[in-house]
Amino acid sequence: MNDVATPVEADRDTIVDRFFEKVGELGVKPALYHKVGDSWESLSWTEYGRKCREFAGGLIASGWHTAAMSMRLLVDCLLGDAATIAARGVDELRWRRPVQPGDRLSVRAAVEDREVDDENRGTVRLRIETTNENDEVVFSMIGIVLFARRQE
Repeated sequence: MNDVATPVEADRDTIVDRFFEKVGELGVKPALYHKVGDSWESLSWTEYGRKCREFAGGLIASGWHTAAMSMRLLVDCLLGDAATIAARGVDELRWRRPVQPGDRLSVRAAVEDREVDDENRGTVRLRIETTNENDEVVFSMIGIVLFARRQE
């Protein structure tokens, strides 16, 4: 078995381990196809595993999975207890760093701007950042959220 198929931690049964086991089992068989000019070329499982290690040090989460985890944390920690009416959109959505299995994610939000829509509602622009256990930003966006206003 080559070094590409060696799991990151031999004593764990993780999706990373399973991916690299598959790399070792399937070797030179095609894993992916990509277009080069007018023809399609294959990328072997061995090369796919090598490229994963080169790019991210191993298997990484989909950016949309990271976005979904960020939204779950945001709802659990902030939006679920707020007078949220609706989301109006998202600006500046960015994936800043790869997220790997085992990373511990946290989310923080800061009010960037707010605007009164009418006596009952207002729109808030929230700068949202998701960080890993080393406080490195892995994901960021500006959420545009419609909130009910407090009655004074």
